[in-house]
Amino acid sequence: MRAVVKNGIGVFHPQGFLDGNSSLSLLSIDDIDATIKTNADMILVSLKKVIFFNRNGLDTFVKMFQKVRAANHIVVGFCDYDKKKYASIMKFYENELSFSLFQSLEIASLFASNFKNQSKNVLLFNEDKSQRAAMAIELHDNGHNPIIAQTQEEFEEKSKAENAYDLIIQHTYLGQMGQKVATRVTGNAIIYTVSSFLDAEIGDTFNIAYHNNSLNVGFRLFIFDTYKVVSMNIHALNFFSKLASSAAEYNATICFVGMTFEKTPLSFKETLEDSGIMFFEQMDDILQNKELLEELGASSAAAIKSKRALNKVVVTELPNFIDATVATIEMMTNSQAVKEAAKIDKIEITNHEGKIASSIGFYGDIDGMVMLVFPLGIAQKACELLIGESTDDKELILDTLAELVNIVGGKVKTLLGDEGLSVDITLPRTYPNVDSLLEIAQGKKGVQVDLSFNNDKFLFFLTR
Repeated sequence: MRAVVKNGIGVFHPQGFLDGNSSLSLLSIDDIDATIKTNADMILVSLKKVIFFNRNGLDTFVKMFQKVRAANHIVVGFCDYDKKKYASIMKFYENELSFSLFQSLEIASLFASNFKNQSKNVLLFNEDKSQRAAMAIELHDNGHNPIIAQTQEEFEEKSKAENAYDLIIQHTYLGQMGQKVATRVTGNAIIYTVSSFLDAEIGDTFNIAYHNNSLNVGFRLFIFDTYKVVSMNIHALNFFSKLASSAAEYNATICFVGMTFEKTPLSFKETLEDSGIMFFEQMDDILQNKELLEELGASSAAAIKSKRALNKVVVTELPNFIDATVATIEMMTNSQAVKEAAKIDKIEITNHEGKIASSIGFYGDIDGMVMLVFPLGIAQKACELLIGESTDDKELILDTLAELVNIVGGKVKTLLGDEGLSVDITLPRTYPNVDSLLEIAQGKKGVQVDLSFNNDKFLFFLTR
């Protein structure tokens, strides 16, 4: 199958049915390699002439995508589809969607590094906040002017304006982002959603590695959305009791919201409460109570688990972590990073005033966490694009900073993946001041790199 190459994008055009049996779905590495040699920095498969496809048919391409991206570090994915096809692909792959989706080839060209044409005004929306942020950053980096709609209603309203935008992006997905395991909300709470009948299977389906790494990163409030839970048995009771005991070692809080006990013994609730789990009728009882959120989600130095030594494997990957961090912040602040010092020791912050911070964890083939300390000015500038305007609202800046750090984590995940290291990332934890970060970092040894952006001091710390 031969590709059409234009503006640095190599596009393959299969036709008819893609069901895994048709020879039309076959694509060889040689075909792709030949296309890459023409200086293509993006390989896409167009679905414009595809009448029908199923997962088996798409898997032929997806397996190729994984090999090609690992070998050549380029964007791979599908383009030229309608809303129905987009929904099908998202359903087929859900949390394992590692490739990109561009609604049209014209939209894909906006993200191609070899095709930085004249600036375009682009309206964009995605229900996933992290995807919105990632797209805005890529578009901005390529010289375009992204306008982000924060809600579906805002998107529909803005898209009605005639001649206001050169392009409108909706059903598009950037495949380099990390897996979305849970939802972060203001106040640094992680929400897990459970439903139906809770039994011994909860121990297999709950991502305990993700949960433990979230604790290590500094999250202290975990909310279980149990509105759709019918009942639970003794096995689920034991699981949650053990989870609460583990959380207590970190001085973390677990809450159940919306749980009814019509078909579950009331004695179960008493047992869970004795283990430290709190119960609320409505989610807003927690999320709209700022004082309670701050109390439950605050970090605590009282109960940090045993410290783990930084190992050679993690230190070897330091350049990937630094590159992902520096590249993102340089682009967002339109400034150049200057490396001032580096050392292996406990984190050291000389001046605590006017600084905020964030941390993100990674786990899998290697594990650890990254802590970033921002002067408020850098954070404001870096978040301005994602917010859409300049702001002094510290809570909004912290909320947006988490999205920015999530993108850094996604880039690290991709860079490590290209080297054959498989990792997942936690959601970022933000800190309104340096002291709350230090409670999490206390006693941990790591690699500290001091950087400067336009003479503003920035700190990077890699630890375990």
